[in-house]
Amino acid sequence: MPKKLLSRRKSKTPGTSAKPWEHAKAAPGSATDPLAARFVESLSYDTRLYKHDIAGSLAHARMLQKVSLINQRELREIERGLNEIQAEITKHGQAWEGWNIDLEDVHMCIEVALIRKIGDAGRKLHTGRSRNDQVALDLKLWLAQATQDMLGAHQKLLAAFFTLAQNDGRIVLPGYTHLQRAQPILVGGELLAWMHALDRCAGRFIGMALNHQDNPLGSGAVAGSSLPLDRGATAQALRLGDPAPSAIDATASRDAAVDFVYALAMTGMTLSRWAEQWILYASTEFGFIKLDDKYTTGSSMMPQKRNPDMLELIRGRCGTVYGNLIALLTILKGLPIGYNRDLQEDKRHVFAAYDMVYDCLDMATRIVRTTRFNAARITAGLDRGFLDATSLAEYLVTKGIAFRTAHQVVGALVRTCEQRGLYKLDQLTLEDFNAACALAKQAKVCRGDVFQWLGPANVVQRYQTYGNAGVSGVEAQMKIWKKRFAE
Repeated sequence: MPKKLLSRRKSKTPGTSAKPWEHAKAAPGSATDPLAARFVESLSYDTRLYKHDIAGSLAHARMLQKVSLINQRELREIERGLNEIQAEITKHGQAWEGWNIDLEDVHMCIEVALIRKIGDAGRKLHTGRSRNDQVALDLKLWLAQATQDMLGAHQKLLAAFFTLAQNDGRIVLPGYTHLQRAQPILVGGELLAWMHALDRCAGRFIGMALNHQDNPLGSGAVAGSSLPLDRGATAQALRLGDPAPSAIDATASRDAAVDFVYALAMTGMTLSRWAEQWILYASTEFGFIKLDDKYTTGSSMMPQKRNPDMLELIRGRCGTVYGNLIALLTILKGLPIGYNRDLQEDKRHVFAAYDMVYDCLDMATRIVRTTRFNAARITAGLDRGFLDATSLAEYLVTKGIAFRTAHQVVGALVRTCEQRGLYKLDQLTLEDFNAACALAKQAKVCRGDVFQWLGPANVVQRYQTYGNAGVSGVEAQMKIWKKRFAE
């Protein structure tokens, strides 16, 4: 915790609490015990909510004037005071003189500063409101902004992948399953796969936002208020959905936070998988990509090293975000309905997960923008691994042989290559192909056109199913993405 927050001025009035919500106590309360004061505070991490807290307070004040709980003059004073406070915090940040650890959180610091600034009008702002519905609202407003930030960060990374696909997308690359060579693909096919995965991640944020638009303001502490509050007016002013239908649930629920952190965790997982792939591709053994030196580090002992530390940290930090999600779920799992102070801990994990994933997205974008695929290195080893074996089996299918039998025939041909020290199926002769068919009790169906089905460059031209990772599939998907970016 920043020491300046711990040492901020404190009220020492004898026999009274420094905290406006503890007037029932005869003694100053937790403010007299430094550990107790530090134990209950959230000011060390919730100051980032100040704009959202002020926005909610302005909407609440205007609603109070509308229903005649404050007058027009008082509203003007509240508006002036809150706008001045926002300008001060924006200018001074953590050095703003209103931060006071005794007041525990951003909400009370702003309210107390408002009262100091405008007097009794400020004391009326909390009419019909509790910190319980106030913090629920602030978090929702923050999540709405954070969702837009996340979508923007995803968009930048998608654009970087798209540009790389435009530049290097037609390079033929081995596709892998089980980390073993499988079938030939285009680099563009793999890059588009990451784009679709990331686009799905972005969609989770959109779904989260759409599912949690209700307005908790006006729910009060747990049961609502006997005052004639117009909850619809504040919802409209804050551009939220309808008022939350249950005051109890509105103040007790953190489902929006859980869904948000889950979306962050899924983005982190996708980035971690991509980072692992590129860590392999950047190794000497693969040599498929060259990372920019800005995004590698040297070794303290081995002068030649260029370690992919940025990618490794993206991969490693995914685990921390998982921890934030599990921690948040665990905090919530045993809570009875209604607000409990445990909920204060939600923001530690929401904010930490957001900061980490946002930085990882930003770093990933920088890495993708500066990376190129090594076409010469990839092409030099492309004929290893019998990448065209499936294509040969499908050729036999077009000649009337059942796929399982074709699979058997091609497997035998691969063994023949290995026994002869060959590494490509097209090093065999037409007679070899037909002999394998005969051994499987099939007609000798292979003709000269079989060689048009062999070789990775030929195979990627032959793919024709929707979504394929060859030429036709990549070209079709690139057109779709280009149109999306244009829109």
